[in-house]
Amino acid sequence: MVYGTVEGNMKNKDFNLKIPADISEQLKLDDGTPVKLVVKRDRLVVEFAESRRRIFQNRIMWWPVIAAFVVSIGYYLFCRWQGVRHLKLSGDESLATGLIVTGVVMGTLLFAIFFIRDRNNPQNHFTKNIYWRNFPVIVLSFALILALVLVGSMWLLGMLFNGASFDRITASIIIFVFGVFVNLAMIYFAQAVDAGVLSTVLTLVIISGVVISMAVNNERYWWQHNLSFLGTRNASSGWQFNATLIFSALLMIALIDYLFVSLQEYYPGSRRLIVLRILLTLTAINLGLVGVFPNNISSHLLHDQVASFLIYCVLALIVGVRWLLPQITQEFLYLSYGVGVALIVAEVLFRGIGYFSLTAFEMVAFVMAFGWLLLLLDRIESLINVGTESIISLEE
Repeated sequence: MVYGTVEGNMKNKDFNLKIPADISEQLKLDDGTPVKLVVKRDRLVVEFAESRRRIFQNRIMWWPVIAAFVVSIGYYLFCRWQGVRHLKLSGDESLATGLIVTGVVMGTLLFAIFFIRDRNNPQNHFTKNIYWRNFPVIVLSFALILALVLVGSMWLLGMLFNGASFDRITASIIIFVFGVFVNLAMIYFAQAVDAGVLSTVLTLVIISGVVISMAVNNERYWWQHNLSFLGTRNASSGWQFNATLIFSALLMIALIDYLFVSLQEYYPGSRRLIVLRILLTLTAINLGLVGVFPNNISSHLLHDQVASFLIYCVLALIVGVRWLLPQITQEFLYLSYGVGVALIVAEVLFRGIGYFSLTAFEMVAFVMAFGWLLLLLDRIESLINVGTESIISLEE
């Protein structure tokens, strides 16, 4: 047992907090480990006195500042070498382009460095269970999200300050300021990333990729065809749509890999978890194959086959979740069956009576199936957290 003392004025009494030995071993605590108790939203939270946030503030603060300073000086020298005295805020060769390029390069590099560095942190159970084969996918995912945020921010600033231009010294200062905040954010996420954050990134990648493909598509009435039209040669955004599906599949495989590697500690040799992992991996693979074989004339047959197999995998998961997922709740079971019935109803409305168009059916089915898959991954993550839950008591 590891003991902590709750110091407070509760009838002038002190209380001892007993932490079970299995939790102290998992967190690698000993009698000299400093901890603190924090009240957050009427909940008592036990934290390490040397939290990640404090380490971030005290020891790493200079990294984003120095990196941004070096890049801003380099940007100034580059502009001077090119003979550029003034830069427009938006455009091909503009300050916005410089901000996006330098921000993505700096942020991604620092994210990768501190993600690798945090593998030696005994308090970080996420990075220790991430294999190197998944490392590039995770880094590129955060780089993609950062690029989308910067592109959107620069577009907004270009609309707000239309026609603005800056001299190269002012532009370099702006590069420095933006760079510091981008670097701080990426270092923070490198230390805070876990399965929940990875699920959020997966959602952002696939939603933003599909929405951008819709927005930049040169065929205004693409929805009169089908959702898969966005990935064909007839759509200018075909490569973006297909790349989104492939990249989302790789990210989903990385998340599945982490979750089931972590679950081996609590459910060693579980055959039903092996079957669940295989079905989820096949689902992710087929999602990626939908992007590999777009709905062009040459690959139409393969596209339909992998899309159908994707649906079969999701239906198999919904039907088998009762037996494959340990500690399943009645609420999640009812929700799963509800999604399954809704998918069948959507199929009847599409193929049976022709009420749904192909585009409407694909979008409804995709949202329901993808949303349910995210909930399933969240339930699997909760099985890992259950291993750290325990009832503790306060004693005088």
